Amino acid sequence: MADTQQFFDYITEGYKTKGDAINLGAAMLDGETITDALVRIPLKTMNRHGLIAGATGTGKTKTLQILAENLSEKGVPVLLMDMKGDLSGIAQPSPGHPKIDERHEKIGFPFEAKKFPVEILTISDQDGVRMRATVSEFGPVLLSRILDLTETQSGIVSVIFKYCDDNKLPLLDLKDFKKMLNYVTEEGKEEIQKEYGRMSASSTGSILRKIIEIEQQGGDLFFGEKSFDTDDLLRTDRNGMGYINILRLTDIQDRPKLFSTFMLSLLAEIYATFPEQGDSDRPELVIFIDEAHLIFNQASDALLDQIESIVKLIRSKGVGLYFVTQNPTDVPEAVLGQLGLKIQHALRAFTAKDRKAIKLTAENYPISDYYKTDEVLTSLGIGEALVSALNEKGVPTPLASTMLRAPMSRMDVLEDSELAALLKESKMIKKYNETIDRESAYEILNKKIEVAEQEDAKEKAKQERDAASKSSSSKSRRTSSKSTSSTIVKTLLSPTVIRSVLGILGKMMR
Repeated sequence: MADTQQFFDYITEGYKTKGDAINLGAAMLDGETITDALVRIPLKTMNRHGLIAGATGTGKTKTLQILAENLSEKGVPVLLMDMKGDLSGIAQPSPGHPKIDERHEKIGFPFEAKKFPVEILTISDQDGVRMRATVSEFGPVLLSRILDLTETQSGIVSVIFKYCDDNKLPLLDLKDFKKMLNYVTEEGKEEIQKEYGRMSASSTGSILRKIIEIEQQGGDLFFGEKSFDTDDLLRTDRNGMGYINILRLTDIQDRPKLFSTFMLSLLAEIYATFPEQGDSDRPELVIFIDEAHLIFNQASDALLDQIESIVKLIRSKGVGLYFVTQNPTDVPEAVLGQLGLKIQHALRAFTAKDRKAIKLTAENYPISDYYKTDEVLTSLGIGEALVSALNEKGVPTPLASTMLRAPMSRMDVLEDSELAALLKESKMIKKYNETIDRESAYEILNKKIEVAEQEDAKEKAKQERDAASKSSSSKSRRTSSKSTSSTIVKTLLSPTVIRSVLGILGKMMR
C-alpha cells in the first residue's frame, strides 16, 4: 500500500494551478478515491488538443459532456459532434440522483445541477441550423485532396477554378461543378483548349464519378448557400456562458466521406478566418469530435497530411481539438503526438490482440510510481479514467487514476417537444435555413450554351437559305438558257425561215 498522504501531496502539487481551471474529479489510489486530491486542467492549456478514449460503455460521452459544461460555464464556446444523439440533454439541468451525491462526496465538492445554452446544428436533412459551404470556399487544393485525385486530375480542378474566376462563374454547389466538368470536355472544349490546354474526357469522367460519390452521401445538402459563418460558433449568452453547439450526426455514421469532408472544410475555414491568438488565458473555441475514427479510416494519405497540418497549426488560433474514440490507435501517431490532454477510460482484454493493444496504450502515458498502467487500464470502473495533462507551463502532470465528477446537465436526450421549443427560440435557424439558389455557374453556362445553340441554329438556317437561294438562281439561269435555245431552234425551224432559206438556195441553183 502506498502512503496516502504522500500521494495526496503528489497529486495536489502536480495539478496546482494559479489561473482558471476545470475540476475533472479526484485522484484514486488502490481503487479508493482520495477526497480533495483534485485533478484540475488549466483552462489556458485547453487549446493543446486532447483524446478521450475507452471501450464502449465506460463513460466517454459523459466525460465529453463534463468538459463541455465546464468550458461553457467559463465563457468558452464549444462545438460537439453528436454521433449517437445523446448530448442534447445538455440544454436541461440534471434531475440529480443519490449516487451522484455520493460520488461528489467522495470527490470533495458538492454537486450542482445546471442547464447550458445550446444551439442544434445539422449538415443533413435533420432539424437544426444548416451548416453549408460553397465549392468556391473549398478551393481546388482542398477539394482535390478530399476527392483523392491524381496530380493530373488535380490540375484539371485548378484549371476549372481558374476559368470560373476569369469568367465570373460562381461555383456554389455540386451541380455547378458537375456542369463545369461537362462543359470543359464538350460544349466549351475548343474555347478552353485555346487558353488553358486540353483536358481528357477520361480524367474529367473520373473526377465526376468521385463527385457523385460525395453527392450520394448527402454532399448536395452540404454544398451551397448560405455559407455558415464560423464566427457564429463563438457566441455567448447574456450571462456570459459559452454556447454549446451540438452538431447532430446520427444519420452520418454510414457516410464517412461526407463527415470527413465537412470536418476538414470546417477546420480549414476556422484556420483561415480566426485571428492569431498567441498564448492566452483561455481558448476561443473547443471542438469535440466523437467517433473520430470515421475521419481517419477512409482518409487518403494526402487528406491525413492535411489534417495533421491543421492540428499542428490551429492551436495558434486559440482552438482546441478533442478526439473521442474507442482506442487511441484509431488516431494516427502523428496526430496523437500533438495531444496535450489524454483521458483514458477502461479497455477490455478479451484476446491476445487486445492485451497487446493495452500494453501499447500504456506506453503512451507517463511512468508512475503509484500505478501499473496496463493493469489499471483493465480495472477502471464506469466514470473512472486515467488522466494525463499539461500544467500551465506546458509540462506533463502526474498520471492520475481519476474518479470523474458527474455532468451538471441531463444525461439523456431532449424530448421531441423540448427539442422543438429549443429550435423555435433559435435566431440562427432564421439566418441559415432559407434555401438560396442564385445564379451561378450552372445557370450561366446553360444560358451560354443555349445562346450558342440559338446562334448555331440561326447560322444553319442562314446557310440553308443561302444554299436554297443559290440553287434557285442556278435553276433560273438554266431555265433561261434552255428557253433561249428553244426559242432559237423554234425560230430556225419556222416555215418562214425555212421558205426563205429554200428560196435563196433555189436562186443559187439556177
